[in-house]
Amino acid sequence: MQEPNIKINCHSSICIDENIFIDPFNINSRAEAKAIFITHSHFDHLDINSIKNILTPNTVIVCTKDSAEILEKAGITNNINIVTPNQTGKVLDISFQTFPSYNFGHHHFKNYGFVGYTLNVNGATYTICGDTDATPELENVKTDVLLIPIGGIYTMDAEEAAKVTNIIKPKYVIPTHYNYLDDTAGKEGEKLFTKLVDKNIKVLIKID
Repeated sequence: MQEPNIKINCHSSICIDENIFIDPFNINSRAEAKAIFITHSHFDHLDINSIKNILTPNTVIVCTKDSAEILEKAGITNNINIVTPNQTGKVLDISFQTFPSYNFGHHHFKNYGFVGYTLNVNGATYTICGDTDATPELENVKTDVLLIPIGGIYTMDAEEAAKVTNIIKPKYVIPTHYNYLDDTAGKEGEKLFTKLVDKNIKVLIKID
């Protein structure tokens, strides 16, 4: 496949093909989202102001129950599809599968029902992990493009993320969830991750 058209404005705020947004955060310019996918309701993954900047009357939102509750309080109630882990579905021309996204014993517990997504967009698969450790469910994912957190503390760190990447063996991998929060990894984590990923997997850097 060709190099994917993906932008990350910061942290874990991802845009695929200009109009599919995942975990919108710190988006200060206007855009028109075809679809928005939200992994969980924490502030750095669900930012109401960012969502309002990309929302149209036709935007479809896929999110967890906790996220839907926050959206509803903000007056965003149209075209919302609530998902749980281990679910398949389709919105518009995007098919998707969810998987549990969690930490072992801290911050994001498995019973919270937070998710990661594997999206099928125009025949290519994109996996967005959410805030997760190196879980068995994640290691079983098959995908063309892997967007994986490397920041540590709230997610796996760079070394753990590289190990998971080498197990999954995507064509492309993009590190996320770093160089923003003070207690997570900065550019040194990015460099370590890039060094440890197998050379036949192309690492794309999308965070400044």
